[in-house]
Amino acid sequence: GSSLLTGPEGLMAKERENLKRLKYLRRYRQRYGVEALLHRQLRERRALASDGTAQQAHTTRSSQRCLAFVDDVRCSNPSLPMTRHCLTHICQDTNQMLFKPCQGSEEVPCNRPVPASLSEEPCCPLHLRLPPQLYVPEQVLAVPQELEAAPTELYLSAAELQPTESLPLEFSD
Repeated sequence: GSSLLTGPEGLMAKERENLKRLKYLRRYRQRYGVEALLHRQLRERRALASDGTAQQAHTTRSSQRCLAFVDDVRCSNPSLPMTRHCLTHICQDTNQMLFKPCQGSEEVPCNRPVPASLSEEPCCPLHLRLPPQLYVPEQVLAVPQELEAAPTELYLSAAELQPTESLPLEFSD
């Protein structure tokens, strides 16, 4: 195909049009110039990030750790994506709107972060109030005492249940 691309002397108009289309298809998704340079740099960064050493250095950066302090010690948990706090301390961020602290119950207060939902008071699974029970179990019928004290002589044994006469297998008209 490359020898045909050198000169259009012996080609008809339709063949020249097909060769142009072929050239366009070959270059369709190729990057040139600055775009090619940036794409190559991005591939190199991804290759470095996939290595264990580069990935470990990336996760220990201070921007990836939670900014909260507990007893004058900085939290070592990783922060949530696009935030500066971990899941435990996300409610300390005044600008976030995705989490609310659990209100708990009267006996046991709870400040566990819960995803904000459409309900007025979101609760963690420990303090979730269940709806009233829709199923009412049937009441057990009381068995009269007469039936409970029935004599065992009324029941037949397995030997007494055996048929004594044999029935014919064929039935006549």
